Amino acid sequence: MEGIFAIYKDKGPTSNGILKQLKKITGIKKIGHAGTLDPLAQGVLIVGIGRSATRLLGFLVKKEKEYIADIKLGVNSTTDDKEGEKTVIEITSKPSLEKIKKLIPEFEGLVWQTPPIYSAVKIKGEEAYKLARRGQVPEISSRQVEIKKIEILKYQWPKLRLKVLTGPGVYIRSLARDIGQRLKTGGYLTFLERTRVGDFSRDQALSLEQFKKLYGDNK
Repeated sequence: MEGIFAIYKDKGPTSNGILKQLKKITGIKKIGHAGTLDPLAQGVLIVGIGRSATRLLGFLVKKEKEYIADIKLGVNSTTDDKEGEKTVIEITSKPSLEKIKKLIPEFEGLVWQTPPIYSAVKIKGEEAYKLARRGQVPEISSRQVEIKKIEILKYQWPKLRLKVLTGPGVYIRSLARDIGQRLKTGGYLTFLERTRVGDFSRDQALSLEQFKKLYGDNK
């Protein structure tokens, strides 16, 4: 049962937690994934099972990705998502849809982005989130990433829903935070679904239960 598979990760487990379950199902120790999904995120997780498959993950992680993202404006979060401590921002006027439409192109193309302090970015060999949990403020450098397209799907204050098409290395939590900063309202990510990685879409992805049944039938 070695190969490349699209697994649909539900909210809750970590990406590495999914790999542990796959190792238990298959009995294969050499398993990896092409791009982490945070515990609060759901959607397509590409996994390589077996040595030859995991060698392809470096290529697959560079493929474009598509997301559906919900942003709540008017509030900041220390983690840029629902897990963090919230700070309500006092605003004088709610941004109009037209204002947001004019702003969005600033985040498309090659842009500089700073990953969240609660992320797996390594600072001198240690993950930033571990430093943040100890009360330190990690100094994370901004980096250039590509956001190919942002489409506004729905807006009704304070909720903004976007479809985002990206290259590798983009943090949608950072995008939510940065849009809130530019609007001077604050903002954080409340929902994230990765609907596609390269040619692997949500409709093709298997749940762990489906994968287990398929593997058992072909074992």
